[in-house]
Amino acid sequence: PSCPQILQSKLCIVTVGLPARGKTYIAMKLARYLRWIGIDTKVFNVGNYRRKMFGAYQPHNFYHPDNKEGVDKRTECAMKALGDVINYLNLENGQVAVFDATNTTRERRRLIAQKCQDSLVEVRGIRAGMVSTSMQVFYIEMICDDKELIAENVKAVKLTSPDYEGIDDDEAIADFSQRLKNYETAYEPLDEGYDRDRSWVKLADVNQTIMANQILNHLQSRLVYFLMNLHIKKRNIYICRHGESEFNVQGRVGGDSDLSERGKEFAIKLAKFIHDKNIPDLKVWTSQLKRSMQTAAYLNMESEAWKSLCELDAGACDALTYGEIQEKFPEEFAHRDQDKYNYRYPRGESYADLVHRLEPVIMELERQESVLVICHQSVMRCLLAYFTDKEHTELSYIQCPLHTVLKLIPKAYVCEEERYEIDVQAVDTYRPKPKVTDVSRTNEEALETLLQQS
Repeated sequence: PSCPQILQSKLCIVTVGLPARGKTYIAMKLARYLRWIGIDTKVFNVGNYRRKMFGAYQPHNFYHPDNKEGVDKRTECAMKALGDVINYLNLENGQVAVFDATNTTRERRRLIAQKCQDSLVEVRGIRAGMVSTSMQVFYIEMICDDKELIAENVKAVKLTSPDYEGIDDDEAIADFSQRLKNYETAYEPLDEGYDRDRSWVKLADVNQTIMANQILNHLQSRLVYFLMNLHIKKRNIYICRHGESEFNVQGRVGGDSDLSERGKEFAIKLAKFIHDKNIPDLKVWTSQLKRSMQTAAYLNMESEAWKSLCELDAGACDALTYGEIQEKFPEEFAHRDQDKYNYRYPRGESYADLVHRLEPVIMELERQESVLVICHQSVMRCLLAYFTDKEHTELSYIQCPLHTVLKLIPKAYVCEEERYEIDVQAVDTYRPKPKVTDVSRTNEEALETLLQQS
């Protein structure tokens, strides 16, 4: 079985930058990515604390640096959030926390670093030997001077946020524009000289320019690489499984069979569906298995076949039915039902292995704008878990029916999902978790969910 990732030191990620620069989008993306690869991560958005403590709407002068009452209240919110960050990392076994706020002044950033350092001294005295030996602070600054993109972010995020609920759009835009000017007057960007001893990465103009300083370990380097692949432009990702295969009809796992007649019919209708959408600059990705490439062939478009997108390797159980697996490997079958995400087939893979294999695919997906991915059930589950932030316990049971296309629309706080069912019948390959998972179970108990479907 696979093991969760253990970090030798805790990490506090601190966002830096003016409003409407994509900080929360980046914070949420980072958290989803880290959780997806098995690192316990939580986002602490200071704006949410402010709304809870002092109400959603605050006029623009609340954010002026000369407004002492506003400064005091905003500092109170930030310190409350930072206290929760520290508790999460030191006392709740969290591994990475994202402190999501503007943090635009040197004094605020100094205070964050000092509080994190002081917390380790305090906690060591209370719970000696039970906390991390260090806590690193890693700053991520978002810079954007593209006025059109800023305006688009304002409309897409701020006008749908609780801050301006019930307020006229024009009035909200005018107020928020003034809020931006108030922040600009006090903004002190990260500086190569002044901040040379801190760990940070600076992203400018939608990642056209990236600067990194004092990258201390493997995790920070992975985060920098992940950030290099992100952008905040609008995009759509279409994901579906291949058309129904001959092995699907026979109830066999894995293999490299051809499409069934209904699978070919789906491929034809999928091509019409995609062409009717008229998606500019659409890229098509498949696995290197026949059923995936055969589905894409009807599109009459150039496609790229990824080995990484191939179905989970069932090893010794490849091309067997579930009944045959139960007959030949009853204990293995039971162990898989006990922990489907971490279970590894003999000479094969686990879902945890598959997530690791798909990491380069995720990196490349984040770089793209419009992509159609024609893949397999386990692969689709892993990709959906990343974009929709599913727990590992949920991942391996996400329902991904044949002949259904999902359209994913990544946004700041959520990933919206649209589902299109193509009108071609197909077998149901979903196997729910049985009630009985003990190795001593009967054949009927092991296969109960399949018997219920038939």
